[in-house]
Amino acid sequence: MFNLEGKRAFVTGGSSGIGYAVATAYAERGVRVVIADIADASHAAAKIGASYVHCDVSDEDSVAGALRAASDLLEGLLDIVVLNAGVGDVGPELKDTDQALIEKVTKINYWGVVYGLKHAGAVMNDGASIISTSSMAAFINVPGAAIYSASKKAVVSLTEMAALELGNRSIRVNCVCPGYTDTAMGSAEEGRAICEAFTALGRPATVDDMSGVYVFLAADASRYMTGQALKVDGGWSCGPTSALLERITGSATAPG
Repeated sequence: MFNLEGKRAFVTGGSSGIGYAVATAYAERGVRVVIADIADASHAAAKIGASYVHCDVSDEDSVAGALRAASDLLEGLLDIVVLNAGVGDVGPELKDTDQALIEKVTKINYWGVVYGLKHAGAVMNDGASIISTSSMAAFINVPGAAIYSASKKAVVSLTEMAALELGNRSIRVNCVCPGYTDTAMGSAEEGRAICEAFTALGRPATVDDMSGVYVFLAADASRYMTGQALKVDGGWSCGPTSALLERITGSATAPG
């Protein structure tokens, strides 16, 4: 049910962080992988036996071209498309948010997924899997993250719509909503403090904590799952932890 041997995968934002961990996990399971990124990932790709294509996810022609190039490189239609490229800028309150930040975040986090979902089906096998990366910020508001949160909430809606549209080809479309993950997009010190207070498991996720979820969603084990947003948050969404309550009230139990 978890066998991925011989499948073909395309991963955006695959040069580092969650994307590279996912590409590595696929390659270790016999998947032929193409990493797509705006940064040159040829060396990183070579380390895991993958290929690299340049892709600017904010540009529709670049996304469509990268998908076609990946299919050509792998000599066949794709089985797995991971739309992972993203930017995590946290800015000021809405009243002080400038246009540059809005455009930067939406072009990558929103339009990058729109373009990927729009063009992926043309180069995918029936029964394939598309996996986008959303965020727990789609469900839990964080100060200064209005634009980021909105862009990631949009990914959840796009996932549901694409699942409806592609279901007649048995192409499954799901998204992963990571909690705080220790990557270059956030400081480890900040992450530890946040996660100690807010998550049941009391620590940030590692990229390897995330990659297994992408393996599951690519495999036949998830063949009846589509249009879903999987929260992988260490229990952040479960409610206040005893550590948080103690910090606020001086007691590890809720009053009342």
